[in-house]
Amino acid sequence: MKKTAVVIIPTYNERENIGVTVERLLQVFETISTWKMEILVVDDTSPDKTYELVREMQKKSPELHLLLNKKKSGLGGAYLVGMAHAFGELKSDLVFEFDADLSHDPKKIPDFLEKIDAESDMVLGSRYIPGGGIPKDWGMHRKFLSIFGNLIIMTVLTRFSIRDWTTGFRAITKKVYEAVHPNLSSERFSGYTFQIGFLYTAVKMGFKVTEVPFVFADRTHGHSKLGPEYLKNTLLFIFKVRLQEIFASRIFKFAVVGATGAVIQLTSLTLYRLLVPEFSYYFLTSFFVATFASIETAIIANFFLSNKWTFADRQLEKGRKLIKFIQFNLTSAGSLLIQLLIAVLGETLIGLRPLFTIPFVGFVVESGLIFAVTGILVGMVWNFFAYTTFIWKKKK
Repeated sequence: MKKTAVVIIPTYNERENIGVTVERLLQVFETISTWKMEILVVDDTSPDKTYELVREMQKKSPELHLLLNKKKSGLGGAYLVGMAHAFGELKSDLVFEFDADLSHDPKKIPDFLEKIDAESDMVLGSRYIPGGGIPKDWGMHRKFLSIFGNLIIMTVLTRFSIRDWTTGFRAITKKVYEAVHPNLSSERFSGYTFQIGFLYTAVKMGFKVTEVPFVFADRTHGHSKLGPEYLKNTLLFIFKVRLQEIFASRIFKFAVVGATGAVIQLTSLTLYRLLVPEFSYYFLTSFFVATFASIETAIIANFFLSNKWTFADRQLEKGRKLIKFIQFNLTSAGSLLIQLLIAVLGETLIGLRPLFTIPFVGFVVESGLIFAVTGILVGMVWNFFAYTTFIWKKKK
């Protein structure tokens, strides 16, 4: 039994384009034998009555379907409604996102299907890989928004394997839709950020995303619906997403817990020095006792915060906490030894001396400061390695 693929076309005042677009798609469908191909037009009750023309075409084309929204829902809203209908009522296995103005080349659809048959979960029509392109007569503002916008997205999200994040020519399998769409209820996905948000979520979930080159063609009728709000909304979305990603990362949490531990150590040292009376017994002075107690206080706090927050997904079982706490102390001692070793080696091999002066500030940077900073950084690397490898090992 053939699988079903539905080409979803959102429309709003596309009466001049929709007839030719449907005709070209039907011509391509005739060349496809391995899939059952259908078309779903999602119209936002266009003032030019695009939907009436679609109804007339349905009389001759049973593979053409119409879904009418009572009010304008925007690009993201139209696609989400269309996908729900395609995967639900039409029992589709795959959907295509496709523009009504033939900006997307229907002859590329077999290439998308070939990628899907080769076990891709989502396929993008890409303008920015070899074989792809954009109109040469595009205005500078359109080129800037498209090219520079994609560069910003790749850089901010630090995901460079995908070259065209804003493309609207896509093939999406049912399993991707079912996994991603529950996360797309926010209003931020109602406009053009829908494309970025959907793709970002799919990539983050680990789905296999591949690209097919195509040359974007500018519309011959009507006007582009891409407004100045596109860049603003895109920037707001990607920076918000990136900050959320950073704040949720284990490295960020590790750094915050480490900084919190340092504050706790310094605060408790001051408190313990007030509480511990002055005395001296061999090397056990009040300062030594207060210092040791403050270090152990910080270690206890770091262990608790690490278990509850930094490694919340790998929390320790009650019966294992004591042995893991002892290991935690040993790894923390290892960090202190690393810092001491770097300081001793630095002083022995290089010596303690001024290195350079920071211009305009007049602050003299000494080698001892460099040794200390280096020791702290290397110690942090050691701690993170030890925590993730020995104490909070990834659960199988």
